[in-house]
Amino acid sequence: MMGSEREACLEQWQAQEALAEEMIPLLGQLYRQYNVVPLLYGRSLVNQSVIGILKHHRYARRVAGVELTVRDTFPILKRLLELSPGASHIDLGQLARGLAQSPLRNDPMRYLRETLAPVVDRHRQEAEADCSARDVVLYGFGRIGRLLARLLIERTGSGSALRLRAIVVRGGAEDLEKRVSLLRRDSVHGPFAGTLTLDEENGAVIANGNYIRFLHADSPEAIDYTEYGIRDALVIDNTGCWRDRAGLSKHLQAPGVSRVLLTAPGKGDIRNVVFGVNHHALPDDERIVSAASCTTNAIVPILGAVHERYGIRQGHVETVHAYTNDQNLIDNHHKGERRGRSAALNMVLTETGAAKAAARALPELEGRLTASAIRVPIPDVSMAILHLNLEREVDREGINAYLRELSLSSKQRRQIDYIDSPEVVSSDFIGNRHAGIVDGRATIAGEHQVVLYVWYDNEFGYSCQVVRLVQQMAGVRLSSLPEQ
Repeated sequence: MMGSEREACLEQWQAQEALAEEMIPLLGQLYRQYNVVPLLYGRSLVNQSVIGILKHHRYARRVAGVELTVRDTFPILKRLLELSPGASHIDLGQLARGLAQSPLRNDPMRYLRETLAPVVDRHRQEAEADCSARDVVLYGFGRIGRLLARLLIERTGSGSALRLRAIVVRGGAEDLEKRVSLLRRDSVHGPFAGTLTLDEENGAVIANGNYIRFLHADSPEAIDYTEYGIRDALVIDNTGCWRDRAGLSKHLQAPGVSRVLLTAPGKGDIRNVVFGVNHHALPDDERIVSAASCTTNAIVPILGAVHERYGIRQGHVETVHAYTNDQNLIDNHHKGERRGRSAALNMVLTETGAAKAAARALPELEGRLTASAIRVPIPDVSMAILHLNLEREVDREGINAYLRELSLSSKQRRQIDYIDSPEVVSSDFIGNRHAGIVDGRATIAGEHQVVLYVWYDNEFGYSCQVVRLVQQMAGVRLSSLPEQ
């Protein structure tokens, strides 16, 4: 490469960096002032660094097969602010792609007004309306509880209609510093994005301006939340101690609580909801709901999509799952078969309810799936291997193209992600916000059979799905534009 060419490459990169730097305050304004979540092919641009913004644009070229740079999205971002949009999710990548293909490509403002018509000039109306935040309580503060806290705190930067007001734990007030320390530092997901200040006198923490009380109780009905100014609260039970209606109803006996969400598969008549698949059928008056499991959330959107296009006759789901807190660090007694053996030293064959749970979310697959699980010695990120016999013929290129397009431009683009790389391993998906990520390079297909490999961050990706369901239950239903 000649010297002049090398200089041109550097100059081009620096120009893109400069534009990305200009985008950051505009993205912040869109998010905090207008409550608009800016996306790029399903990936959030909120609080992204310059490099993060550029990497998201690079993703579009690698997966969507289209050239997309900040030169394409920066003008769209500036015009969005002129439209005074209402609260929504707006995908800049989809808008840039649509504009390039539209007869209105020479009149971008008209294109944006028509495409974003449901939210154009809605900000003032929303600002004048009652926008009081819905109180949220976390019951339990383990792996999922702490990630949910991070996500709920993150969302209040936009004036979110959800407000984390309290966290209920066992034990005494003397362990507050330890609890907050676990929120501040995480060995898998890194440091907390912001500041945490202890208010030991009142048993609370101030997290990025959110005043959150730590309450102590041994049973759900033991707390009067109204004493702390908490009313009509949505309680997220992430302990897994109660999974049927009789147990979870104890939360409703506590003054100040109106609804309950379980972060584990529900038993009996509890509705198991996978956001993006069957959340639309959730009645507004359903007071107790389950967010199903991490594996169910990872596989159900993909199973549903494959069944819609190809028809699933029968299938087997094998999950290769990161070890969890209920396993032993070294060999010791455990009520479950094989789970007593050291999680850090062994692959552990165990049971899973993934097949039954998938059928509860997709009744059309009842009796067509089986499942098994292996726990492996890593702390996070799992894989589901879907062996499916199909009604229609399938080929590798066709099904990969179908799933890739779903990840980019369907209503499930926040649930289904897609990657095509020969180098990715499990740690590359830590922090991925999608429910499941199809590894297109690993797909095997032919005649009426397909094997799909689906990665998923069983902690963070699942927590993102839980928060989406919390928003649904709280009536926070943001438009996702452009519509697909």
